Amino acid sequence: MGQWTGNVVTEVAERKRERIARRQVDKFDARRTELAVATLHTLAELGYARTSLREIAQNSEFSHGVLHYYFEDKRDLVTEAVRQYEAVCVTRYDDVVARATSARQLREEFSEMFFTTLRQDARLHRLWYDLRNQSMFDESFRKDVLEIDERRELMIWRVVSRYAELAGAEPATSSAASYAMLDGIFHRALLAQLSGVDEAVHAAEEEFPRVFALLVTGGTEQD
Repeated sequence: MGQWTGNVVTEVAERKRERIARRQVDKFDARRTELAVATLHTLAELGYARTSLREIAQNSEFSHGVLHYYFEDKRDLVTEAVRQYEAVCVTRYDDVVARATSARQLREEFSEMFFTTLRQDARLHRLWYDLRNQSMFDESFRKDVLEIDERRELMIWRVVSRYAELAGAEPATSSAASYAMLDGIFHRALLAQLSGVDEAVHAAEEEFPRVFALLVTGGTEQD
């Protein structure tokens, strides 16, 4: 009886320690997320190559010591910041997909949002491309970049698949090819936007709906 009671007490104590440990981990992760989001605009403004944790701290309300406690280095902070931003971005078109009742409506609303976010969040988008470029040289970035890239591809594929369904058509390309095509347009237009070449952005915006329609074969748009 005594041994049984002792085992129960030990088990209860162990569970309590596990709960405390989980709460501590959750609190730590929540603080990391908070700091990453709060420094996102500073990171987007300075870029990866031009920043250090100390420089980020100087341009934010957080001390260097606080940032260094929660992040190993700037790579850790930049990756977390981009991950949090992309977690929101990869659902940005879901409402457009959900409310679309015709292929034309989906194409037009998707096109409008595509270029609205390009203009409004240009500096934040360039941080993602900065991180993706860095992964070509720094292997430590690649796992996170590939994970984010996969989520972005799925986001685009949800749009293309629904557009094909509404048009009574079939996707003309694979998910990877659709993403590569639209991401290429976005990347080029983003460079033009950041360079102040407004006519190039406008030209891409004008052509985009026609290019998007090429992603499916057969079927027709219905009002």
